[in-house]
This record gives sequence, C-alpha cells and structure tokens, in this order.
Amino acid sequence: MSNAGEDFQTPLLQRRLKGQNRIRLLGIGFTAFFAAISLQLGQLTLLHHNAGVNAELAAHEPRSPRPDIVDRNGVVMATDISVYSLFADPRKIIDVDEAVELLTATIPDLDAKSLRDKLKQPGRAFVWLKRQVNPELRDSIYNLGIPGVGFVDERKRVYPLGRLAAHTVGYVDVDSKGIAGIENYLDGQGAIYTASLNQPETHTTAPAQLAMDMNVQQAVTDEVAKAVIKFKAKAGGGIILDVETGEIVALASLPDYNPNAEDKHLTSDQQNKLTSGVYELGSVIKAVTFAMAFDYGTANLQSTYDTRQALVIGKAKIHDFHAEHKVQTVAEVFTNSSNIGTAKMALQVGIENHMEFLRRVGLLDKLITEVPESAKPLLPRHWSKLASATAAFGHGFAVQPLQGLSVIADFINGGMSVPPTFLKRTPEEAAALSHRIVKPETSEKMRYLFRLNVLEGTGSKADVIGYRVGGKTGTAEKVIHGHYSKDKSLATFIGAFPMEKPKYAIFVMLDEPVALPETFGFATAGWNAVPTAAKIIERVAPMLGITPVFTPEDLAKLAKQAKAAAAKKDG
Repeated sequence: MSNAGEDFQTPLLQRRLKGQNRIRLLGIGFTAFFAAISLQLGQLTLLHHNAGVNAELAAHEPRSPRPDIVDRNGVVMATDISVYSLFADPRKIIDVDEAVELLTATIPDLDAKSLRDKLKQPGRAFVWLKRQVNPELRDSIYNLGIPGVGFVDERKRVYPLGRLAAHTVGYVDVDSKGIAGIENYLDGQGAIYTASLNQPETHTTAPAQLAMDMNVQQAVTDEVAKAVIKFKAKAGGGIILDVETGEIVALASLPDYNPNAEDKHLTSDQQNKLTSGVYELGSVIKAVTFAMAFDYGTANLQSTYDTRQALVIGKAKIHDFHAEHKVQTVAEVFTNSSNIGTAKMALQVGIENHMEFLRRVGLLDKLITEVPESAKPLLPRHWSKLASATAAFGHGFAVQPLQGLSVIADFINGGMSVPPTFLKRTPEEAAALSHRIVKPETSEKMRYLFRLNVLEGTGSKADVIGYRVGGKTGTAEKVIHGHYSKDKSLATFIGAFPMEKPKYAIFVMLDEPVALPETFGFATAGWNAVPTAAKIIERVAPMLGITPVFTPEDLAKLAKQAKAAAAKKDG
C-alpha cells in the first residue's frame, strides 16, 4: 500500500512544483514589466527637466569662442574672463519666501518682487536670477544651501584699457553678442574673419588685430581732451590715418564711455562723431574742389580768380570771410580760403563734372569700414548752379569726418584711393585694394598747397619744426533749428606729414569752441583745432617712426624758441 501511495503522490507533487514555478515566473515578469515602465517614466521626467535647463543654457551660449581684440603691437583691448551666473529651478524651491529673503540679503540689488515672481513658476525648470557674479558672491550663495539654486560657468567680456578707443572696440551684451564697434563686426559681416581666427587644434581663438597703436591713441585722446576743456568745446575728436595703407592708427571721439560699465545707455553726445555723425566741414572741403579743378585741367597753379566783388548767383551773394578785394592766384585763393575764388573754380568745372568727381572719390556714398556706426553724406537735394558753388566750399554738403579725411589723404598720397580700415593691413594688401582717382600731378599740386598753407596761410600754427606739416583749416557755422548760427561753429583741421612724401594724415575737430583772450576773440580753426593738431604731431611723430629733418631756418627757430623759454624762466 505504501508503495502505491508514494507512486500516487509523486505526480501530484510534480504538478504542484510546476504551478509554483509558473507563478514565480509570472511574478518576475510582472515585476520586470513594471520596473521597466517606472524606469522609463523616471528617465522621461529627468530628460524633460534636463531638456528645459539645457535648452535655456544653450540659448545663452556664444556661437563660437570670442577672440581677443589687440592693437597693432599686441596690447590687449578686449578679452574674456570666467564668471558665474545664478539660476534657479522653481520646481525645487521648498520655501519661496525664505529663498527670497536669503538671496536679497546676500545680493542687495535683486528686486524682491521680481525674484518672487520668478521663483513662483512651478512649470518652469530654469530661470536666470543674476548674470555674471564674482567668485566671492558665488561662494556666499552656495553657503546659503537653498535647494533649487545653482550656478552656470560663463564668460564675461572685459576691456582692460577702459575708455581708451572705446568707440572703435565697441562692446558686447550680457550674452556676449557684439553690440557696437569691432565687437559687432566680429559677430556680423566679420563672421568669416572670426572663423578664420579659430585654432581647432588648441581649442583657442587667435586675436583680432587692429591697426590702432594704443600709445598714439592715448596721445591723441589726451590732447583732444585738453583742447575741449581749454576752448570750452561741446565735443572734440582726432584721427591719425596711414595714407599709404589706409590704416586708422588712432581715433578719439569725446565725450566717450566706459565699455566695462553695466549700464551703457549712451547719450547722443557719447556717440562716435567721427563715423556716425555728418558735418559741414567748411573750408576743409575746398581741398576737394581744388583737386577737382586740377584734375579736369580747368585750373593750374598759374590760374587767377577775381575776388574783388561778391559772387552773385540769382538772388544769392557769396562773400569771403576775410575779403581781399583783389585778383588772387590759385595759391592765394587756397591760403586765404576764398569762398568766391573756390566757387568760381567749381563753376568752371560744371555741375555734371562736379557730381561725377564727387562720385569718383566716394563722397556721394556712405563710407564702409569694419565699424558699423557709419553715416551717409547729406547732399543738396537739387544740384543747381548755386548748390554746386556753395558745396565747393563746404556749405550745404555734410560728410562724416573719417570720410573727409580719407578722401583728402588720397589726394596727397599720389592720387590712389585706399579704403580706410580699422584692421592691421600690409602694404601689399593695401596696394591690391587701391585704385587711382586723381593724376599724380594733381596730388603733387595738392601737397604744395597744403604745405604752403601751413607756411603762409590759416594753418600756420601747425608748423611743427622738423616734420614739414601741411594742411587745410575749416570753420563752419552750425545749423541750429534749421538756421545757420553766427556764434556756434565747428572748427576742423586736416593735415599731413611730412609733406614731401606724406606718411600720416591727421584730423582734429572741436565742436562749438569759444574765443579766448589769447585767441584775440577768434574761435576759428586756426586758433584752436590747428594748435591742437600741432601738439598731437609733436607727441606722435616720434612714436610713428618719423625722423625730424631740420633746415637751417628750423635750427634758427629752435634757437629762438629756446632763448625765449630761458628768458621767460629767468623772468
């Protein structure tokens, strides 16, 4: 019996064991199934959170490494430093009021209401609280131990030289995007240039090298600033341009601004007047008319013009500021700055040829350089006989100062148009970009007149001994409320040195200078802009490698000056 019972129980036991195994397998299957679902849900939740954070961060990351900006000698003008930006995940904030209280106590400039509104957004995974904080502040916030608050490593743009050359360098916004100047150029039309600077093998970016020399820039800025104070001018500016390569070695526009300041809401006075402003440059523009007449052959150095009477065109009369009431030679028309003689010169050329020449030399179009702040010339709406005559001496014809300087530099460099540039350029690169706009003999005549004007004319106070300076002055009445003002003027001087073979051109501008006792009641350019240019040349010519050459007359002048200085000291 016992064997029969055991034989009966064995199949039953086996069936029970198989059933238990099936249950175990089914349980394991269900467990694995639910575990997989839970894992997937967890991953989706985490990925969704990370996607929100990463998407927000990605929106603020620069598209490529930002290159340093350096001057022609490698002096750093703009660079990046590491900073930290504070963010929060509102979903992880346990006590909003406590978080607001702690954060505003640590960062006083945070607005409590705005901060509370940001933190009360449970649907948001990421909000910025404060961008670009220093390491000390970061450590203080870490020590608060607020859940859901953290930092992102970022880069901040800094400008080691502060205000110096600020208008040229420009600045970036909090997301490191170029807003003005070269910084804007590197993000925009200079994107290809920026890409060519990248060094993939070292994960670095080569610097963008400017044509500017910071030693020269400092000297120009300093002398213009002194002149603005001395002559109580509203504003001032100065430029040094290499006439052979078109390189802008220095450009200072005052008032300027600090690119490191967080709040850069610039006033109209702080704009770059030398590129973004257009002005009637007055008699400086006469140089264009002379070059035009020489190049068309309607005038030469032996030509004469009757300036005894005012020039009448319709109901208008053109007078001279310093009337000579005589027949003047071309040289006298230039050195005496005769409006009548210059207007007659333009009328001989003719209206169509006048416009053709202005178009040829680039004065009818906006000047394009790497700096985006550039204004288009303001021209007469209708080129009548009167418009042509007045435009000949700078009346009713406004251009940006850099454009005016560039054109006149082309007239004295041998007659080749060389596009101005803020980037360092080789002579070979300049030659490939240049083209002739006036004949070599026209350029030779212009050099002669420029030097003569400093020796005998309105530019005499620019005669820096040893450097053979030449130039042309301009004093233009400003348009105030639609009318020309008799007591508000713009004083300018465009010059070059050394005149036998010019290497550098200079521009100086003073906006609304006042007359001083030492200027005998005059506020014209010869009494303010010209001596300012002389001081600049004295300082920068040695920096630029221009060797002074002294004639016997120069040595006599130096001896006389030294004697006078010694007498003054003894007295």
